[in-house]
Amino acid sequence: MENQISNIINDMSGVLDIAQMKKLQEVLIARLSITQTEERENDNNSYLEMFLTAKRIEGCSERTLEYYKGTIRTMLNKVNIPVRKMTTEILREYLSQYQGINNCGKVTIDNVRRNLSSFFSWLEEEDYILKSPIRRIHKVKTRKVVKEVISDENLEQLRDGCGERRDLAIIDILTSTGIRVGELVNLNISDLNFAERECIVYGKGDKERKVYFDARTKLHIQNYLAERTDDNSALFVSLNAPYQRLQISGVEVRLRELGRQLQINNIHPHKFRRTMATKAIDKGMPIEQVQKLLGHQQIDTTMQYAMVNQSNVKSSHRKYMA
Repeated sequence: MENQISNIINDMSGVLDIAQMKKLQEVLIARLSITQTEERENDNNSYLEMFLTAKRIEGCSERTLEYYKGTIRTMLNKVNIPVRKMTTEILREYLSQYQGINNCGKVTIDNVRRNLSSFFSWLEEEDYILKSPIRRIHKVKTRKVVKEVISDENLEQLRDGCGERRDLAIIDILTSTGIRVGELVNLNISDLNFAERECIVYGKGDKERKVYFDARTKLHIQNYLAERTDDNSALFVSLNAPYQRLQISGVEVRLRELGRQLQINNIHPHKFRRTMATKAIDKGMPIEQVQKLLGHQQIDTTMQYAMVNQSNVKSSHRKYMA
């Protein structure tokens, strides 16, 4: 029955506009007695699984897929009607209720909106629906907060406070390259080229790129590797036997504890990445090159990471505009 409707819609697509096709679809569904129960059981879960499969093929991480799955499944369970019958008004009301029930902020609700938008946009692209009902629900406006970076003084405190050569090497490579913590823990010793002071990392979607580190980082990594007695191929491993590859949580906990010991607030791996981007732009590196180093697809993402020093803006204005 559903295939018949799809065939009719496709046959009429050349003579009807979008609004007429949508109305035709609604009439056919009603007249041919396709029940909500049949569509919900046969379609909603299937659509979600197909969407997740498509995103997995595109290279999304399992962590991202779980976020998509949780957000979309919560909506499907709450709204409890076939996705083909969902409207802008229904989804707008759902987002409003979600925000009220969970008492969440604008950033959170916009993340939910973006995930749902990805799902419905995929349904539209795959011709399962005529038009995404969430297209007219615009981005939630949020107040832009200038996020902190790690000062030069605090960086030196962190380096001086390291009791392990491994931790010192981690701090330096994060500071020097700006790589993601997930990229850091996936590094192997063979990925590093000490002669050229560069290494290969695999970013989101397993996209390969080169990043570069300074002479101090090279020295500290070599000192750390020289004291290791294991044969693990991973660049960073646990401090105790059996010396397994360090995980993301291990890096996060270690840096957070070090920050607390030194009374430096909010030390986490991503802050090193933001610091690197800000410092690079502040010193005059072209934004396109910073984008390439960080592995961003969109330059707007790079700009969100970087906080340009206001004094440099002033001096540049005097240089170019005075």
